[in-house]
Amino acid sequence: MMKITMRAGLVLATLLTAATAHAHGDVTPQAVDTTGLDPLGDENWRESNPYRGNELAIKIGKSAFAQNCARCHGIDAISGGIAPDLRKLEKGALGDEWFQERVRNGAVRNGAVYMPKFAKPEGALSQEALWAIRAWLDTVAID
Repeated sequence: MMKITMRAGLVLATLLTAATAHAHGDVTPQAVDTTGLDPLGDENWRESNPYRGNELAIKIGKSAFAQNCARCHGIDAISGGIAPDLRKLEKGALGDEWFQERVRNGAVRNGAVYMPKFAKPEGALSQEALWAIRAWLDTVAID
């Protein structure tokens, strides 16, 4: 009985370790169509979200989040514990600085990628796409 329990524990630990090792950073960003949004470019990032309250940006942002962020941050931004629950991100301009820092620079701890860089030029998503995601996140924010 003891050997079965130890073996099962070892198998479970191996599976959990493998899943954890690939939970972050193993993401292939999907293209986001931002047609209809005012162009922002990828050089000079805005300090605050220029699309806040923009219905088209919110619609684009919801779809872009589902394609590019839900894998780690959960469907509709309801985290299952792998990554932060982005519904708890400060609403409005107060949360824009943190959001911008993360999407542009990613997050690495002890050499492990916890979040890849999503913003161009290193990442694949435009400033327009990322601010659209942020516009949508404001609509699902909780205290």
